[in-house]
Formats: sequence, structure tokens, C-alpha cells
Amino acid sequence: MIINMSKILTIGEPMALFVAEQEGPLEEVEHFSRFVAGAEVNFSIGMVRLGHEVTYITKLGNDPFGKQIETFLYKSGIETSYVTYDNSYFTGMQWKQKVSQGDPQVFSLRKNSAASHMDVSTIANLDWTGFDHIHLTGIPCALSDGCRQVVYELMAQARAKGVQISFDPNLRPGLWPDKQEMARVINDLACRADIVLPGIAEGKLLTGKEEVQDIADFYHAAGVTTVVIKIGPDGAYTSSGEQRFYTKGIRVEHVVDTVGAGDGFAVGVVSGILEKLALQDAIVRGNAIGALAVMSPGDNDGLPDKKSLVAFVAQNTGIKE
Repeated sequence: MIINMSKILTIGEPMALFVAEQEGPLEEVEHFSRFVAGAEVNFSIGMVRLGHEVTYITKLGNDPFGKQIETFLYKSGIETSYVTYDNSYFTGMQWKQKVSQGDPQVFSLRKNSAASHMDVSTIANLDWTGFDHIHLTGIPCALSDGCRQVVYELMAQARAKGVQISFDPNLRPGLWPDKQEMARVINDLACRADIVLPGIAEGKLLTGKEEVQDIADFYHAAGVTTVVIKIGPDGAYTSSGEQRFYTKGIRVEHVVDTVGAGDGFAVGVVSGILEKLALQDAIVRGNAIGALAVMSPGDNDGLPDKKSLVAFVAQNTGIKE
């Protein structure tokens, strides 16, 4: 089967990630290993590993961490022509606890970072030629008013050019002054997308609805075509046109680290849709990559290439792409 790969745009804040080398509270750990973190980084790596092209927009501090991040993105196959540097502000950083299972403690230092100083001038020379999809999350719009404006502008330009938009709320309440403003802005952005990917807890918080179809209908009423609600290990609920269905999750015997699972799910769903899979098969792919993500200790090291993904899906569901 010949698959037409897509050209995708995203924007975000990649951060220097320091992962503890031994278990225990972060304040007691003496040695860390350095990686690169960020929801959009995880998404970009996942899409590239499946054969798609991704261009990443960001601003980094002109410091060793920023330079290492650009090198990492480039070596990961991500297009970095819209990565810029700021001499006045630092690259965002994050520290993560080492755990044997479950959710690690994470501490971030990103207030007033270089990325938070992005604004519409950041995309003044953006060339949309060839792009057929843009993936956005609710994180950049929480960083600053300037970042929020650039996200709105990207969505407006994408809509004008007929570029499909996916939006993952990816809520970070700690970056917002209050939950009311967070819900207002995130919903306003989500309602401008074609595909919205909230978690069940996010959907309830954002819409005030309890039932999955009521959450989906909230966004459908604003024009969103496809709503896929993540319901953790139980899988996902999808509402798109006349299609309304649950997709069972893939059982994971030992959860190592849940960070990045939602980003992996987005990779599966978006790549499946772009590759013209049946919608339910795209959701199965999302569940599969989400499962692989929680089986690995890093944020993005569990993201599969196409051969590994196909084998994992076939082994766990019997579905063959």
C-alpha cells in the first residue's frame, strides 16, 4: 500500500529535561541525565518516526541547553528552519523523578523563558507551501499573551489556507492565573480546530459536562468535526459525524512512566487520519502508541517506527494495516 506522507507544522516550548538517575524525592537526588522534553517535541518525534515531515516553531535561549535542543531536533529528523534564539532569556528546563511505575514528580523552570517571548513576529516569514496539517496544544497559549496571539494567528492562517488543524488541550493549570481563564481560552482555541483530543478529566473541566457524548457535542456545536476523548487505560470515545464509538485500550502489564502517553495517542490518531485509515483504526493506532509510551521511562523513547507499530497493533488487536 502506498501512503502519502504529510507535511505538518507545530509550535511549542522544548525544554532541557533532567531525569533523576536514582529513585527518591528530587531534593535528595544528586545525579541526573539530560534529555529533551515538551509535548510538541514528543508529537513531532512520533510523527517523524512514522515517516511524516514535521516543522517545529520555537524560540530558544542562546545558551548550551538551547543549542543542544536544536541539535537534538535536527538529529531527530525535525525541520528546524523556524527555530530562533534569544540573547536575553533562557531555555526552559524541567526536572523529573525516576520511578518504577506511575506518575513521576516533575518540576519546571519556564517562567519568562525564551519561548514565552514568542509573538506574531515569530511567524512573520512563515511559508505555508506544502503544509497540510498543523498540530497545536494548549501549552504555548498559557506561556504569555504573545504566545497566545501567535497561536491564534497560526490557526487563522491555517483555516484561511485550508490546512487541517488538530488540537490537544494538554492542560497545565499551573501556567494559568485561574481555571476559568484556562477553560475560556482553551475552549475558544479548540472550537477553531477540526480535530480535538481532550482527556476525559480535561473534557469535564473544560465543558462542565459529565457524559462523553455531551462533551463531544459541546465542541461539535462550535463546528469541530472530530472529537476523540481519551479515557485512560479504557481506551477512547470518538464522535465524528454519524460515527460514535468506544475503542478499547490495550492492556499494559507494567506501567513505567505515564508522561508522554497523551502525546503518543495524538501521534497515532493524527497519523492514522492523515494516512486515510478508517477512523476506528486510527484510534486503535493511538491507543497502541499510548500503550508503548507508558512502557518506557522517557518522554519519547517509546515512540515506535512504522514497522514496530504495525507489529504491536497486530499482536495486541489482530488488526493488520
